[in-house]
Amino acid sequence: MIRLAQDSDVPRLQDIERAAGKVFAEVGMNAVAEDEPPTREVLLGYLKDGRSWVHAGGDGVAMAYILVDVIDGCAHLEQISVHPDHSRRRVGRGLVEHVADWARERELAALTLTTFRDVAWNGPYYERCGFRWLTDAEVTPGLRELRKAEAEHGLDRWPRGCMRRELSTMAPVDRKP
Repeated sequence: MIRLAQDSDVPRLQDIERAAGKVFAEVGMNAVAEDEPPTREVLLGYLKDGRSWVHAGGDGVAMAYILVDVIDGCAHLEQISVHPDHSRRRVGRGLVEHVADWARERELAALTLTTFRDVAWNGPYYERCGFRWLTDAEVTPGLRELRKAEAEHGLDRWPRGCMRRELSTMAPVDRKP
C-alpha cells in the first residue's frame, strides 16, 4: 500500500534510512553507510508539502519511502530508501511509478535523480526502471546546483551522475506486487 507519509512515520523513515545505508559498507562506502538520515524537520517539510510517500505493509508500518522535489520542471527523486528486509520485492519500483503518476498529473516533463553509477542497486537499477544517464551538456542548472552540494558533502568520492526518465513517452510500468 502506497500512501502519503504521516508525522507518525518520521522515526520509522529515519530507521529505514539507517538500515538501507548499512549495505553501502558492504561495497566499501563506509561514509555513505554512516551518514545520518534526514532530520525530523527536513522530513516534516516534505510531509507538509505532500512530497513524501511510504510503501506500508498490511500492518500500516512503512517499509520504504520516497522524497520528491521539483527541479527545473521535473519531479526529482531526492531520496528513495527500502528497508533491506523488504528489498527485491518491487517496493522501490512501486514508489517510483507512484511518483511518475503524480508528476504526470502535474504535467512535469520527467523524473530525475542523482545516484552512484556503479552501485548495483543505484545506477544499474534505475537504468532498468527506464532512466538514462545525462551527459554533462544535458544537466540542468538546478541539477548542477544539487551535484555541487553533493560534492561538498563528499559524495563525489565515488562515480556519481544525473539520470532522467521522460514521462511523455514512457507508459506506466506494470505494477505487479
